[in-house]
Amino acid sequence: MGAFKIPESVLVVIHTPERQVLLIERTGHPGFWQSVTGSKDSPHEALRRTAQREVLEETGITASISQFVDWSLANIYDIYPAWRGRYAPGVTQNTEHVFSLCVAAAVPVTLSAREHTAYQWLPYLQAADQCFSPSNAEAILLLPQFMA
Repeated sequence: MGAFKIPESVLVVIHTPERQVLLIERTGHPGFWQSVTGSKDSPHEALRRTAQREVLEETGITASISQFVDWSLANIYDIYPAWRGRYAPGVTQNTEHVFSLCVAAAVPVTLSAREHTAYQWLPYLQAADQCFSPSNAEAILLLPQFMA
């Protein structure tokens, strides 16, 4: 196995000005809808850079670093047992930093087939109801507070 995942990640709520939110479905886990998420590539990678990289990798959406809004909100949660093997032995928690990215419209996305099988744009309240992760649902519900 290669290097272990770093237990520090980002969650990026991608949305339109009308509060349509992008959700993507995890490969191998039907019904697991979520926002873009991903771990830092290295301990020194800036979180905003992690957000930018993960959005590009998972959706094909290109955005400049300055477009990402850092909510200065971090969730610490237990890593689901199904994914603990990706982390160093003994690592059971992850710190997830929340960002958002506003796009002009509900654009088509190019999914990473290795990670996701489908996507949908939903009104933010409906998107929150679709998320399997409580921290992701909570972040989506906070969206109106973080929109300019």
